Amino acid sequence: MNREIKQKLARNWFKLLQDIICNDIEKLENNKIKFKPKIWNRTKIKDEGGGEFRILKDGKIFEKVGVNFSEVYGKFSNELKKNIPGASKDPNFWASGVSVVMHMKNPHIPALHFNTRFIYTTHGWFGGGMDITPCIKDHKEKKQVHNELRKMCDRHNKNYYKKYKKWCDEYFYLPHRKETRGIGGIFFDYKKDNWEKEFKFIRDLGITFKIIFNSTINKKYKKKWTRKEKELQYIKRGRYAEFNLLYDRGTKFGLQTGGNVEGILMSLPPIAKWN
Repeated sequence: MNREIKQKLARNWFKLLQDIICNDIEKLENNKIKFKPKIWNRTKIKDEGGGEFRILKDGKIFEKVGVNFSEVYGKFSNELKKNIPGASKDPNFWASGVSVVMHMKNPHIPALHFNTRFIYTTHGWFGGGMDITPCIKDHKEKKQVHNELRKMCDRHNKNYYKKYKKWCDEYFYLPHRKETRGIGGIFFDYKKDNWEKEFKFIRDLGITFKIIFNSTINKKYKKKWTRKEKELQYIKRGRYAEFNLLYDRGTKFGLQTGGNVEGILMSLPPIAKWN
């Protein structure tokens, strides 16, 4: 399978998944509130791709949720190409992906994050993952989410879950706080050994995320909460913002490659507090 076909298949899946996730979110809001989409271009001077980010705010369930699709291409800068596999030989690149961040109104429902991407330099690879960030501990929920991720990983390779869970725990860590951002999930990058198998895994993760967020929300959206619990959520969101601004590789990659700033920073919560 040649490069162009791989890119087209990956790009089409990410765009379809954006539509699927947005449709589910609007259904959860009983279709009383809709996403506001915005098309963006990487540059105004020449065609180097772009994307569409969609934001939904102030719903009964979602305080803010962003679902971003992108397809960009061009050349890496001399400084950036040193850190990207395959780019030192040729600075031309192509990248596409979908990313989702959900900040909930009810503090009993955790913040949820998901993204998958396909990047091509002189060779291509997949990356991504999903993780959840609760502000109120729920051991049963943690077990259920990780069981779903384990089952999904095991369908593809029995070693994936342990490896990608560890990668997630190490990645979503705030060194200056000496704490993890949330209760983990899975995270991976540089998957390039067998394209067909890896693409199947990427699609399965997207569907598994859809199942997890629907199940998690439906179990808790009617649960009563207090002002004190809402304040705990605001503090936890502060940690979330710290990670995304200081350490998140996706944020850095998007900004360094001329991505849409509003779309990239959609991951930030609408309200956050610090002690």
